[in-house]
Amino acid sequence: MDSFSAVLPEITKIKPVWNGENFILGDEKVAVLQYSSNLSGWNDELTFFHEDLAGDDHFIDRASRNLAIGALKNQLKGKKNPIILEIGCSSGYFLKELKDAFPDATVVGADIVTEPLMALSKHLPGTPLLQFDLLDCPLLDSTIDAVVMLNVLENIENDEKALAQVFRILKPNGVLVAEVPAGPHLYDIYDKQLLHYRRYSSNELITKAQNQNFKIIKSSHLGFLLYPGFFYVKNKNKKLNQLSDKAQKEIVEKSIQSTHSNPILKFLMKLELFFYRFIRYPFGIRCTLVCQK
Repeated sequence: MDSFSAVLPEITKIKPVWNGENFILGDEKVAVLQYSSNLSGWNDELTFFHEDLAGDDHFIDRASRNLAIGALKNQLKGKKNPIILEIGCSSGYFLKELKDAFPDATVVGADIVTEPLMALSKHLPGTPLLQFDLLDCPLLDSTIDAVVMLNVLENIENDEKALAQVFRILKPNGVLVAEVPAGPHLYDIYDKQLLHYRRYSSNELITKAQNQNFKIIKSSHLGFLLYPGFFYVKNKNKKLNQLSDKAQKEIVEKSIQSTHSNPILKFLMKLELFFYRFIRYPFGIRCTLVCQK
């Protein structure tokens, strides 16, 4: 754990030290190291809204996490004691899985939210938690082995600056695993309620990563087999912009709840994941990307 302290810049001229349980700032112990608050996009309220509905076992979120762990295992093979940073760790569902999958790694959570991070520090003790806005990332250059960002970039207005910050903090040959909502033409009330600045085409995501000098390892989509139904619902929702904000929010709630435990959707996702390792899906609900510095 001592090696992680070297990643951290000073706070008010005090060098933070991670002791395996807390951050030490002079004579003070803190559970969450706070560098900066949110500049734009996601917030505490949205975190609680989304995760109260989806929880930790929504089938597509589970699939996202499984794919990310698989990608990290491939890219970090043979790497001793890597530092893995999840940006947008929220309530910590994925952090728990990362710690189980990489017991020798230093797994670090970062987010812009306040209350969820404070609550997480009590439920996941012994895990370094940082609060900062990625556009104002405080971490030192070339210090992180892997960064995971699952459904984060769409909530950042200047996403290319965010990618530049990720490139900066990664070590040479460090890996980024990213996922974003797919289909710019499918932006609807769901995206509006979750404060998405955009949905992406795969080419757009690849181009923006390459603009920051990332080397593309794999790009694909998640939710290929679910896309016909998804396409229908999104186009129907696009016609509901005239509804009140409250009515739109209720529709989004019902949408998340109705798909949460659907056995048919779960089966299709399992089938899709089986073939994911062999083929590149040309379209889907989410774009996935693995790239290297």
